Amino acid sequence: MHHSAEELFSLYEEKFSVKDFDFEPVGLYEPVKHIMSIPGKRIRPTLLMMACELFGGKVEDATHAAFAMEIFHNFTLVHDDIMDKADIRRGKPTVHKVFGINAGILAGDVMLSYAYKYLCKMPKASLADALEVFNQTSIEIYEGQQLDVDFETRMDVSIDEYLKMIKFKTSVLLAGSMQIGAIIANASKDDQLKIYQFGLDLGLSFQIKDDFLDTFGEEAKVGKRIGGDILNNKKTYLLINTLNAAQGDDKTLLLSLLDEKEEQKKIDGVVSIMRKYGIVESTSTKIEELYLSSLGHLESIKINAEQKSVLRSMAEKVHQRDY
Repeated sequence: MHHSAEELFSLYEEKFSVKDFDFEPVGLYEPVKHIMSIPGKRIRPTLLMMACELFGGKVEDATHAAFAMEIFHNFTLVHDDIMDKADIRRGKPTVHKVFGINAGILAGDVMLSYAYKYLCKMPKASLADALEVFNQTSIEIYEGQQLDVDFETRMDVSIDEYLKMIKFKTSVLLAGSMQIGAIIANASKDDQLKIYQFGLDLGLSFQIKDDFLDTFGEEAKVGKRIGGDILNNKKTYLLINTLNAAQGDDKTLLLSLLDEKEEQKKIDGVVSIMRKYGIVESTSTKIEELYLSSLGHLESIKINAEQKSVLRSMAEKVHQRDY
C-alpha cells in the first residue's frame, strides 16, 4: 500500500522539526530555526518519498534524504532573499531582515553542510549515485541563480533563456529529489530518467505558476506582496512576453514604467499592459502545457496506473494551487 501525499507530509513533519537544530552557538542556529519553522509546502521531500515508494522502496529509507533536500532548498531561499533584498518569505520576515546579512550568510552555509550530513544517513548502497545527482543539481541551481542576476540588467532576455534559468534555479531540485527517491528504491536508469523528466516539467510549470501568482494572485494566499516581481523588474515569463508583444506607444509606456518610482502606479500600469496583450491567457496555456508534459513522462513509466495515481494527484495539487 502506498501512502498519500498527506500521509507522507505528516510522516515528514513528525520525524523532523526545528528541534533538530537546537544547538549552540545560538547566533548560528536561531536563523536556521527561523526559516525551517515557517510552514512550507514540503513539495520536494514529499515527492522524493513518493518516488521511492513508486519503485518499491521503503519510505523509512528515504526520510533522511527528504530532510536533506528540504534543508538544501531552504538554504537557497535564505541566500536568494539576501540577494533579492526580500523582506518577506511565506508571510514572515526573511532571515536577514530579522538577524542581519552576516547571520543569513552563515546560516545558509551551515544548512548546506547539514543537507550533506542528512543525505549521508541514507542507505549506503545508494549514496554514491545520490551524491552525484545532488552535486549536479546544486551546481545547476547556482548557475540558475547567476543567470537570474544577469537578467536584471538585460532587456533582451528571450523566453528560451528564461526557461533555462528557471529549469536550473527551480526545476532541477524537484527533478533531482525525485531521482534520488528512485535511486534509493534501486530503480533502473531508464525509470530514473523518466521520473526526473516528470519532475523537471512539473517544476517548470510550478515556477511559471509562481510568477503568475506573484502578479495575479491574492496577497493573503500567496503570503507576500503582489507585484513584487514587477517592482524588481524581474524578467519573468510574463514580463518577457509583454516586452515582446507590446507595440508602439504601449512599448514606450512599458519601458517608462520600468523606471517608475511610485510603486502602485508601476504595478497597475504594467498589469494593465499585460492584460491588454493577453499575457494572462498565454501564461496559463504554457503552465497547462508543461503540466501535461510532466504527466506524459509519468505515464511512460511501466508501473500500474494505481501506483502512479498518488504522484498524479500530487502533480494536480501543485498545478491547481492558488498560493
